[in-house]
Amino acid sequence: MDWDEKYRKGEVFWNQGAPSPPMKQYLERHAVRGRTLVPGSGHGHEVALAVEFGLEAVGLDIAPTGVAEARALYPRLAERFMVGDVFAPPTELRGAFEVVLEHTCLSGLPPGMRPDYRRGIDLALKPGGLLIGVWFINPDLDPGEKGPPFGISVSELTALFADSYEIVEDYVPDVAFAARMGRERVRVLRRKG
Repeated sequence: MDWDEKYRKGEVFWNQGAPSPPMKQYLERHAVRGRTLVPGSGHGHEVALAVEFGLEAVGLDIAPTGVAEARALYPRLAERFMVGDVFAPPTELRGAFEVVLEHTCLSGLPPGMRPDYRRGIDLALKPGGLLIGVWFINPDLDPGEKGPPFGISVSELTALFADSYEIVEDYVPDVAFAARMGRERVRVLRRKG
């Protein structure tokens, strides 16, 4: 998938024009602190949300056009958006984060790339750090859908992070974008030290 081409063509179906409602609700209810990475940050809505809640957030995206558009949408946060590969974060981002906020990055990847995603999270997140995810839980694509998004089952999500992470919270949110209602799960994982 050429993500930059998707941005250039305006084919950004995942962008709802606002941050994830379950992510916002989670941050409203929990005092999360620390340097924060938003992988696959796209137009930067979750980065802006994190900053609003006092987090020192950085957005990382492989698509230069997406990063440029995030900088234009959030000019006061422009320096927080970086072009880079989630699978191989830049050296200065390795082991640099107490928090990772996940929303739509994993679901944008074909299932065969999930181990690469996990490796990238491991490279960025400090031991004891939190991976706060709003995960797209819908293993079966609708008729005619070919993905992305690629849903992940609860058991696959558990298996992906089974070693080195413990589940801190896990629930089906009661808020979501209309098209995602009932198709997401909030799962918060702590990286074991």
